[in-house]
Amino acid sequence: MPKLLVVEDNEMNRTMLVRRLKRLGFEIVEAENGRDAVAAVHQHRPDLVLMDMNLPTLDGWTATRTLKSDLCTAATPVIALTAHAMSADREHALAAGCNDYVTKPIDLPQLLAIIETFLPRKADKNVQ
Repeated sequence: MPKLLVVEDNEMNRTMLVRRLKRLGFEIVEAENGRDAVAAVHQHRPDLVLMDMNLPTLDGWTATRTLKSDLCTAATPVIALTAHAMSADREHALAAGCNDYVTKPIDLPQLLAIIETFLPRKADKNVQ
């Protein structure tokens, strides 16, 4: 299964999302702030990043710009997770380099559909 990095400073929100994603079979790496997220992408090479935008130490916009400006991490899809639901907020996240945008509270089926658009499907091993 794909490896996801979940970046969320609110422990309860992070724990709930991580538990739901693990139950679906995803491998999960966690970070609590933008600085740790950038380091985790370099260390763990996730297939996709779920990035809260309002983070301590280094916010999600800056962390995303940092990842997208580095040749080693630029291709890693980043999905913004935020409580900001205005169209200008979406444009701000996309301008920072996020590949898509999901508002909180997170609608899991919507999030999974977005994740699926960025991750290649695993080939069915039974097909010959």
